[in-house]
Amino acid sequence: MRRIGNAHARATRSGMARVFLTGNLKQLTGGAAEFDIDAHDVRAVLRALVKLHPVLEPHLEEGIAVAIDGEIFQDAWFAEVRADSEVHIMPRIAGG
Repeated sequence: MRRIGNAHARATRSGMARVFLTGNLKQLTGGAAEFDIDAHDVRAVLRALVKLHPVLEPHLEEGIAVAIDGEIFQDAWFAEVRADSEVHIMPRIAGG
């Protein structure tokens, strides 16, 4: 598991959101699928992920779905992420 965030991030899980990548997104990170990230909203989470794995950027821009603590969001750039949140990021599922 990797920890990312600001320079003052604590070395423990406490104070950071747990972020999970699913689907082909985790394949782009060499199999890394779980991260602890210090962020206050989805936009900051995505920026932190791109900083760690730049190859994710075009895939995150294509469209993703985000679940924060079990609630699914689409286009939720500014949805709040708390220090104890669990965030799942997945490729957007097209439907008809």
